[in-house]
Amino acid sequence: KSSGYILERSDDKMALTMNGALARCKARGLQVNSVIDVGASDGSWTRDCMKYFPDAHYFLIEAQEPHKKAIDKFSKDKPNVEYALAAAGRTEGKIYFDNSALFGGLASETPLAGKFIEVPVVSIDAEVRKRKLKGPYLVKLDTHGFEVPILDGAEKAMKEASLVIIEVYNFKLTETSLRYFEMCEYMRKLGFLTIEMVDFILRKWDRSFWQMDLFFIPANSKEFTCNSFD
Repeated sequence: KSSGYILERSDDKMALTMNGALARCKARGLQVNSVIDVGASDGSWTRDCMKYFPDAHYFLIEAQEPHKKAIDKFSKDKPNVEYALAAAGRTEGKIYFDNSALFGGLASETPLAGKFIEVPVVSIDAEVRKRKLKGPYLVKLDTHGFEVPILDGAEKAMKEASLVIIEVYNFKLTETSLRYFEMCEYMRKLGFLTIEMVDFILRKWDRSFWQMDLFFIPANSKEFTCNSFD
């Protein structure tokens, strides 16, 4: 209090959650025509996102075949939902994928140690063109350290992205993956700044900070024209 600040407990249970951040983005007037959900698993994140952007078209990319049944069930009777059973990367072809965890997984351009399979890989730009997806785009990445190759394959889409949500980490999951502060700098160079950070997770081993989700919007957005608290 002597420094001029008063700490108060927040009763907003959605303040630092994915749903809370999506709701705030919607309230701030974020425009989204197409949502690209990479690492869609069973479609549960898309299901939540549709609460806030129900009129958008949703394209899910998921590499693990066991999720197909759930995605088929979810997308049935939803004309604004489609998916590709593939990994996302720089270009189309084949890629290596660690499938040891159904709700985890990691793509790699080189063979992995341990358990892995080969799966089809697509680029976001190629799929946007093929499916005629309209911007502005919301791009969500839950890809466990393989973000840079995916963003390399989304060069054109990123120019029309109004929001990019990336699951980021405090540790290096692979030799080439970026830690959260490195991802912030990488996205700044692409023209995006952080507007939300949510869903903090501590790792089991020592209860230290493990991961969170960062929301990036274009650096020229109206939100960054105000630098005051009030």
